[in-house]
Amino acid sequence: MIIRCLRPGDSRAELSGVYEASWRWAYRGIVPQPYLDALPAGHWAGFFDLPGVHTLIAEHNGSFAGTASFGASRFPEYEGMGELISLYLRPEFAGRGLGRALLDAALSGLAGLGFERAFLYVLEENTRARAFYERSGFLPGGGAAESEIGGRRLRELQYVRRISMEVARLA
Repeated sequence: MIIRCLRPGDSRAELSGVYEASWRWAYRGIVPQPYLDALPAGHWAGFFDLPGVHTLIAEHNGSFAGTASFGASRFPEYEGMGELISLYLRPEFAGRGLGRALLDAALSGLAGLGFERAFLYVLEENTRARAFYERSGFLPGGGAAESEIGGRRLRELQYVRRISMEVARLA
């Protein structure tokens, strides 16, 4: 397994496929199933080239197994903080330590950008992801956001953590 930065020649459609597979697995029973079933191939392909978004890829035998994106906060109220924008795995790679490796690499990337604190948003009903982030040192930050996905109102909770000196040394 290799974790590396996104390169210009990497297939954005294949990387979007990681998101699509992860959404269909992780959000089953949370996001309406018809919405998940209808996710078009390449749905997130344009996201990876947005200014300020840094994307990591976990590669396994030449295929994309997971991804994490990070950067400066996209929210004015959290200016000065780093944001873990996303972390997704193909379902067959869940539980193998890949998520933790991607998270550590993203936190190192944020430290390299000069951030001392990081935050993320996670769906309130996604208890598996919330437990993962809590085990990784994130604490509820008190913030919340609501959005509508597939016709259902969903609440996202903010989690925050300091980026430790150990993580910063990895950058």
